[in-house]
Amino acid sequence: MSSDRTGFTTGTCAAVATKAATMVLCGMAKPKQVNVTLPNDSIVTLTLAMVGGNTTSAWASVKKDAGDDPDVTDGCLVSASVEWTDENEIILLAGEGVGTVTKPGLSVSPGEPAINPVPRRMIMDAVRDVTQRAVRVTIAIPGGKELAQKTFNPRLGVEGGLSILGTSGIVRPFSSAALQDALKCALNVAVACNVRAPVFVPGRIGEKAVRKLFRPSREQVVEVSNEWGFMLDRAMNCDFDRLLILGHPGKLAKLTIGYWDTHSSRSGSAVPAVMDLAKKLFGQAPPEMSTVEGVFRGLDTNDQKRLADELAANIRQKVTSRILNRFEVAVVLVNMTGGRLGQDGDTSAWQ
Repeated sequence: MSSDRTGFTTGTCAAVATKAATMVLCGMAKPKQVNVTLPNDSIVTLTLAMVGGNTTSAWASVKKDAGDDPDVTDGCLVSASVEWTDENEIILLAGEGVGTVTKPGLSVSPGEPAINPVPRRMIMDAVRDVTQRAVRVTIAIPGGKELAQKTFNPRLGVEGGLSILGTSGIVRPFSSAALQDALKCALNVAVACNVRAPVFVPGRIGEKAVRKLFRPSREQVVEVSNEWGFMLDRAMNCDFDRLLILGHPGKLAKLTIGYWDTHSSRSGSAVPAVMDLAKKLFGQAPPEMSTVEGVFRGLDTNDQKRLADELAANIRQKVTSRILNRFEVAVVLVNMTGGRLGQDGDTSAWQ
């Protein structure tokens, strides 16, 4: 049976914590539960983990429940500290474990706490539910700086911690829309940093390999995960001159079959296609293997390169067709340790 229990975003948790702390700041009783309004105007009630303070400064925390989504922040405390300010508006600050934006291209300007527009509005609305006076709100996620290393944040230029995200206030399990939002942010950062020759990689293996084999800037390398169709379609609207695609053939060979979402649950194995290509090249099929990595390991070095070069050419042709020949494409295939197997297209722009 598939999991489908929803949870709440860090933004919702931050708004609840902010409202509870503001209530204490205004001299109200320490609440055990607090309700906030989500962007769709529905009202949710969350239980507070901790509440404290007085009419000078106050704080509250909510333990995040991400439902059945494998969210890195599931179980974390999301805290808000509030105090009165002489400013004429609500001031948002990044506390422990909440990142600061350092690069253009995101929905929040450089120098600002990495709290996206929707959760910002939810936090401010939570304050206004209690008082019209100006307060200073500091959002914190203890341990967030370490957890951020497991997210896209370092590549997006968000430093010092996690982002407060969410557009609906609700976490839906294994949401492809949430992943696409993160991937889109990485592409937006590349564009804002005037990248003209990005590198698309499936994940960490590709990212490590491209930095070993080439000399891209940090902003040039864009993780695509399994969302190749989505990201290539978005790239067509960007002012790019050329694109390098680098990754393992077990993932990238799926593009030659027409799988633009390469997740294993939504695409077939690439082994048959790679075996057929090997048979065409060598006159006979290599020994049966269960993985593409196994197929390549069963070949000698020269045949590995021949097969990888031909496969890279096929991938390049498919991608070029997908983007309507909008810009030049090069493809480099690597093994599981990041060693180059083969390539097709001009890679001099990334040397």
